[in-house]
Amino acid sequence: MSKSNISFNVELRERTGTGGSRAARREGLVPGVLYGGGEDPVAISLKRNEVLKAIETGHFLSSTATLVHKGEKQLVIPQAIQMHPVSDQPMHVDLFRVSRDQKIKVEVQVHFVGEEVSPGLKKGGTLNVVRHTVELLVPAGNIPESLEADVSALEIGDNVKISDINLPGDAEPTITDRDFTIATIAGRTAAAATTDEEGDEADGEAAEASEESED
Repeated sequence: MSKSNISFNVELRERTGTGGSRAARREGLVPGVLYGGGEDPVAISLKRNEVLKAIETGHFLSSTATLVHKGEKQLVIPQAIQMHPVSDQPMHVDLFRVSRDQKIKVEVQVHFVGEEVSPGLKKGGTLNVVRHTVELLVPAGNIPESLEADVSALEIGDNVKISDINLPGDAEPTITDRDFTIATIAGRTAAAATTDEEGDEADGEAAEASEESED
C-alpha cells in the first residue's frame, strides 16, 4: 500500500538568501528550494501549517509530496528539513523533483506483527531489532507505507531476514549482496551478553578518547 500523498501550496520567492528567508518566516511561511529533474533550482515558500501537518505524519522524509502552484502540480520527494534548535519550528525545506515511475532510494519503516503469539517470546526471549528501517529502491509513485515482519512462528534463536518480507513487485532493497537480518529472537542470556559487550565497547572507546585528549 502506497503512502498517502502530502500536498503543499507553494509560492515562488523573489527574494533569496538570508533576507528573503527571514521575510518568508515573518509571513508564516517556510522557505525552501526546489531542485532536480534537469531543471534549475527554484526558491519557494510553503505554508507553515502544511509543513507541520506533513511532519506529524511521521514519514515526511520518506514519502512523496505534491507541490501546487497556480493549478500546476509537481511530484517531489523531501530531501532535508532544518528545524529551529529552540522552538523546534521548521526553518527550511529542500525538495527534489521526481516522476511517478522514477526509482528513488527511500527509508521505509519496519513494523513487527505476531509478537503476542511468538513461541520464542512466550518462553522469555527478547525481540532484538537489528533494522528499524530498510532502504529500498522503489518508484516514487509506489512507496510502501511500511514493511511487515512476521515473528509469530519464531523460536529463540530464529531471525527475520529481508527475504522473509514481502516487498512490492517493483521494489528492491539497496543492499543486494546478502540476505541481511531484520530482527532476531534472543534468549535472555544472549540479550544480556549483547548489552554487556556494547557497554564494554563504549567504555573502551571512552577510555581511548580520554587518552587521546591527554596526549
